Amino acid sequence: MTILSPSSEDTRIYEVTILYPYKLNQKEEKQILDEVSTVFEEAGAKLIESDMWGRRGLAYTIEGHDEGNFAIFYYEMDPLKVREADEAMLIIPGVLRHMIVKPPKGYELVKYSDQHKKWMKERETESERKGREREEEIKRRVAEKAKRQVKRNDEQKKATKENISEKSPVKKEKLSEELDKIISDDELNL
Repeated sequence: MTILSPSSEDTRIYEVTILYPYKLNQKEEKQILDEVSTVFEEAGAKLIESDMWGRRGLAYTIEGHDEGNFAIFYYEMDPLKVREADEAMLIIPGVLRHMIVKPPKGYELVKYSDQHKKWMKERETESERKGREREEEIKRRVAEKAKRQVKRNDEQKKATKENISEKSPVKKEKLSEELDKIISDDELNL
């Protein structure tokens, strides 16, 4: 992180934001950015840092575009030349919008592109962690379900054995009685 401070008392640091169409080939994109650089060089500005944010969706359509590329430049320049540079930016073809602001004193420059890369790495590790937690939760649930199923099966086997052992003598007695009835029946035609 860089703290922005002017090199002399006659100059100020300015943050310049440029919005240009998303669907441009590299040559057209380079041409627009070169024209922006030329405008500020002619105004006597010195480029301190640039930060390419890249493709972003727009809140509303601008000149038929729903998406645009953002580029942020930090220039050190004479405050009297800012208006001249601002007016020159209005006539650059391909620039949809631009904004020039003076950051507060002691402003720390944090490159969005670096922060975005760091966030993407954290997001990957975050998603990996969440995936691992999800897998562990599923494994735990499966293990609990298997334990319940085994317990239920054991209880059913036990109940079945008890029923068989209890019902077996009764069945034998009934069977004997029924057989005796059938055999002693006079209407049996053998």
